[in-house]
Amino acid sequence: MTDTNNTVAAPTAQPEQSQPAQSQAAQAVQEAARIATLGPQGFPPNATIEQARAALDALDGKELAALVAGLGVSGRSARDVLAAAGHKVVTVDEGPAESTYSSFADVPWDGIGLVITSPVFRPDADFIRTAQSRAIPVISEVELAWLLRCPTRATGRPAPWIGITGTNGKTSTTQMVSAVLTAARLKAPAVGNIGVPVSGAAVEPTNDALAVELSSFQLHFTEGLALDCAAITNIADDHLDWHHGIANYMFDKSKVFRGVTRALVYNADDPNVVQLAKQAVTGPDCVRIGFTLGEPSDGQIGVSDGWVCDRSALRSEQAHENLARVTDFVHLTEPDGTVYPHLLADALCAYALTRGMGVNSFTALQALKAFEPGGHRIQLVATEHTAQGDIRFVDDSKATNAHAAHASLSSFAPKSVVWIAGGLAKGSRFEDLVHDQAHTIKAAVIIGDDQEPMREAFASQAPDIPVTFIEPQPHETVMERAVQAAAQVAQPGDVVLMAPACASMDQFVSYADRGNKFAAAAQDWVKSHGA
Repeated sequence: MTDTNNTVAAPTAQPEQSQPAQSQAAQAVQEAARIATLGPQGFPPNATIEQARAALDALDGKELAALVAGLGVSGRSARDVLAAAGHKVVTVDEGPAESTYSSFADVPWDGIGLVITSPVFRPDADFIRTAQSRAIPVISEVELAWLLRCPTRATGRPAPWIGITGTNGKTSTTQMVSAVLTAARLKAPAVGNIGVPVSGAAVEPTNDALAVELSSFQLHFTEGLALDCAAITNIADDHLDWHHGIANYMFDKSKVFRGVTRALVYNADDPNVVQLAKQAVTGPDCVRIGFTLGEPSDGQIGVSDGWVCDRSALRSEQAHENLARVTDFVHLTEPDGTVYPHLLADALCAYALTRGMGVNSFTALQALKAFEPGGHRIQLVATEHTAQGDIRFVDDSKATNAHAAHASLSSFAPKSVVWIAGGLAKGSRFEDLVHDQAHTIKAAVIIGDDQEPMREAFASQAPDIPVTFIEPQPHETVMERAVQAAAQVAQPGDVVLMAPACASMDQFVSYADRGNKFAAAAQDWVKSHGA
């Protein structure tokens, strides 16, 4: 097949590099302080948890119905748990034939008492504004789950929730928390934004605890959570078009900290998260625990001289503060022992959360040492073996924004990465990312329908790095052509890393579909190259 890629080699005369965009950390911290007082800007106030509970109770008369907007996985779960509780439910979705209505124009608003909205709908959607103008509470599936949670068979009380949010690391941390609690002989599934609806899990009496991944979309229409333990992994620019800016995005993330009863866990290396942790109003007995990849201060868990070190209030006075060597976490490191920093941070966060739940240190550490990250997160999918060394193909398709891609790139040695990047940029810029990781990137291969943001970032920040731009059409062969272009550049000892820093929906069904296609193309290349 003849490829029509446009390859940009290093120019003979390099223009003066422009400086990356100035860090917005200080401004974001100021915004966090503002939103804590004023609340989100540009949207009507949400219904309170009391109003939502009253609306749910009012459905019992059968005259009013709950409207479930969107019949995705969470929407179907919300419909089913409401119906099982004896409530009248109607649904609206333009796709599934099972939906009551195919258009919001058909909804009989006089008969609606409560709206459960899907994260797919923006908070300024017309039907949401219609409901709010009629004083009909609009809530998330998460809020519904909190209202409907049932007592467990083991304790007679609702199962405790451990909530995790953040721009990146939510899924890995949630999976780690579930793994630790399972090792402690609790039935504690990973639910929420991770793909298993929290509403179905909340009404299952055999669950002992829930590890809940919470997106900013879900949190926007959630007001009543008072979690046992909660964490924010990090904050970076993402989904700002949906939230109308970083301030609203941070405000929605901060809701996990409200009223936390046992342990508030925060990223001590992220000034935005530190600020949100300081501002949080918690239960009287809640312990604040910071996690850091550096030397921990008092009240923190971190890394000291190659050891995971606990200097938090969770450590007993008799216990040694050095818990385990970093290299003991074999699935969170490169084969040579180089640590994947973002995965180690997730493990520290999960350790703090589960210790806050009362799991003993030995059980938590053993579970984390055995933990293997899920698919499309720093996953080795193919290796070309040569006498001079290996060329490895690594899938990090879950790195859907610049913050995640930065963490992924920083896991590898200088000038060892042939980086496959690009996709749906969602308005993001990549100058800071390219500038900071130019020492790691040997060459780049750019995919996506809109390649201009990446083109501009490399032209201004790293014009000496060879960049190949993959013709967007046809979509069906994009990944095959990208892998071929990357493999032509890679040498023994290099890594072909697919960490796109962008969403996938412009050319793929999902980030998982993108990762699967990368893995298949890499394996095909290794097979044919070896032959």
